[in-house]
Amino acid sequence: MTVSRIPRSERRRFLKQAAAGAATVTTASLLPSVAFSANKTLTVGMNIPMTGDYAPWGLPGLYGCDIIANNINAAGGVTIGGETYDINVASYDHAYDTEKAIQGFKKLVLEDDAKMVMMLGGSTVAAVLPWGTRKKVLTTTLLPSDITPDSEFLVATCESHPLYNVTGVVWMAREFPDVKTAAIVTNNDAEYGLQSAATYKAAFEVAGIDVVDTNLHGFDVTDFAPIISSLLAKNPDVVCMATSFYVTPIMEQLYHQGYKGKIISCTLDYYEEIIAKTSEEFVNGTIYQFPDFDDPKLTESGITFPDPGGFDAAFRKDHPNDWSAVAWEYPAILLNWLENAKAAGSVESTEVMASMKGNKQEFVFGGGDWWGSQLWGLDNALVGRWPVVVIENGKARIQEYGNVAGWLADNKEVLVKHMKELGLRTV
Repeated sequence: MTVSRIPRSERRRFLKQAAAGAATVTTASLLPSVAFSANKTLTVGMNIPMTGDYAPWGLPGLYGCDIIANNINAAGGVTIGGETYDINVASYDHAYDTEKAIQGFKKLVLEDDAKMVMMLGGSTVAAVLPWGTRKKVLTTTLLPSDITPDSEFLVATCESHPLYNVTGVVWMAREFPDVKTAAIVTNNDAEYGLQSAATYKAAFEVAGIDVVDTNLHGFDVTDFAPIISSLLAKNPDVVCMATSFYVTPIMEQLYHQGYKGKIISCTLDYYEEIIAKTSEEFVNGTIYQFPDFDDPKLTESGITFPDPGGFDAAFRKDHPNDWSAVAWEYPAILLNWLENAKAAGSVESTEVMASMKGNKQEFVFGGGDWWGSQLWGLDNALVGRWPVVVIENGKARIQEYGNVAGWLADNKEVLVKHMKELGLRTV
């Protein structure tokens, strides 16, 4: 979901690839997947960063959507309202610039005839919302806090950050009842760090775990040694990185300063790199929220993503170093939209939105309830089961699927309290 999951060294590698390959990928995504198809063409848009610091949160999603579109087209397309379509994924690189985001959004809708537009979230979504809402363009975000009381056509149908973070705390508190104190370290931005810190604070409170220290730092930090030293001086049973932009350097400092307690985090993308810089023994046991898609538990009933293992293998074959959460999140959003378009018998936003709100939604990991009015003023975030992931023998493995909706039903007042304490927008 966020650039917070990418170590700086990994971003530099990714940006080199992006500069060399973004134009090729964009061009390829605009070509029909099935030669000489008699089907009509249905275009979906991706208004995402493909260059710049946020490229890792656009390009992997484009790669994943191309796999899904190619699979659908190779199987004969998708039938909606009596018409059969090939899927065309049209993309625009806004490089996480708000002016470019507006330009890209309008181009995708007006020139490419995109019937829905997928976006990353944050300031770029806020920039396009006024025009998109007036034009009734169904738009998706990976950041539910983008939702406002007036954002009727903005939905978050996959990523429910930071709500799912409660599931890791629930699992940890049950499996490790001796954990009684926690320290939080994360960036102080309102979009990711503070949202996540407030959610972890709420989850810790409900679990009876005292937060003994909270370090909310800026983006100018170059040396995490003193921050971690100060944190460890409080002797916490668990260190929580929330949704940190700096997971790798924090993990390195915890390792070098001899920390032996539990670690919990929203993300741990590129964990192989962290293991290489620390040790497998140190990283083993780290709790976070995003699975690899070759995980055996993704074959269990209730999972709506088609052939997760096959998708994982196809992605890693063509893009072996680029797997991240958005690699499957954008495809999951695309698949959800297609199911609702089929149910509506239409590709138009008003009809698809009516299907989304009028029919029971199947979340990618199972379940599915609309939520959000308690925090953001509109129930446009689809909340379902979410996996709790732990590193075991150097490999990410799902431990269970947590009940996000159930926790929210019982504890939403605690969450709202902590959001307000950190100065975050609530209704």
